[in-house]
Amino acid sequence: MSRLNELIQQYCPDGVEYKKIKEVYQRIKGTPITAGKMKEIQCPDGEIRIFAGGKTVIDANEADIPNANITRVPAVLVQSRGVIDAIYYDKPFTFKNEMWAYTHKEQTSVKFLYYVMKQNIQHFRDAAAGMGALPQISLGTTEDFSIPVPPLPVQEEIVRILDNFAELQAELQAELQKRLQQYNYYRDNLLSFEGRTDVEWKKLEDIAQVYDGVHQTPNYTTSGIPFISVENIGNIYGSNKYISIQDFNSYKVKPQVGDLFMTRIGSIGICAVFDKEADIAYYVSLALIRPNSDIISTRYLKHIIESRIGRRELSKRTIHTAVPIKINKNDIGKISLPIPPIEEQKRIADILDRFDTLTSDITAGLPAEIEARRKQYEFYRDQLLTFKQKA
Repeated sequence: MSRLNELIQQYCPDGVEYKKIKEVYQRIKGTPITAGKMKEIQCPDGEIRIFAGGKTVIDANEADIPNANITRVPAVLVQSRGVIDAIYYDKPFTFKNEMWAYTHKEQTSVKFLYYVMKQNIQHFRDAAAGMGALPQISLGTTEDFSIPVPPLPVQEEIVRILDNFAELQAELQAELQKRLQQYNYYRDNLLSFEGRTDVEWKKLEDIAQVYDGVHQTPNYTTSGIPFISVENIGNIYGSNKYISIQDFNSYKVKPQVGDLFMTRIGSIGICAVFDKEADIAYYVSLALIRPNSDIISTRYLKHIIESRIGRRELSKRTIHTAVPIKINKNDIGKISLPIPPIEEQKRIADILDRFDTLTSDITAGLPAEIEARRKQYEFYRDQLLTFKQKA
């Protein structure tokens, strides 16, 4: 940081100019290509990456791309519809022509723009919110957006610092991915039960009750009872959506300690243990499973459902032709699961809970380290990209 301060004092002690993006960067147009054509030409070893709406990305061979407009220089891609975001890419690529990209003769300036746009991404998302059912921004939203344009040596130092932060985050994320793979392997082996004579296979409906949440989209309120669905299954106590106490009181089945939430629409089979007294409302996209505590441990049930065995059993009864895919509430109870003695369940759950904490708990282990580094990165990014405007 001291080096950056020296450069600022040397090159721009009185502040920096602010200019519209279109005044500094060259805009690049995409390729007119349909989703159907992208599926047709997709090739895992293709030398050209194609970005489409949302998070859709494929690789393809250049010869297969009709009317291709290939970008071969580093650029910042503006995802303008559905998912509003900015992507830095420095290998040959193209994109659906509903989006656009920016480049510059100085590669450092391209990366600098990327960091500035990421710093201001909420501004662009807010601009997209009022543009119809599917969020989208117009070209002018970025073209006319003013950004600081410090001298190149200052940009270079800022990019170097932020790249170091990003590299550290990537290393931590890669290490977490390895831990997750180890956890999944160990869990599936621990729960295989091959050759065990003390394990019975039982239908879930014989050892638990299965309910689902409210079927109507609720009337959200600014406070009241937290409301959860698939999107916040990872943090059931931290929802930022609420319904009124009156609406919650109409629920026939309210969660109680020892229940298990399970996603049943979209990403099926992700579970969360309800382990403390609280009022929580839940959507139809979740199943509420209430185990018979004399037969099965809730924590064991979570791990066995999320294991290879549970995923296989759920997949047998999943409606894969639905959009999104789903499993009916009554079919959840028909899945068969291995049930060892209750003390063995608790022993297995204790072991797997420790692994789970190391790989998913944002208050401990690698996830906590990643979250801390993310906050640190965002803090320094905001500090580094905030300049006094030159008079």
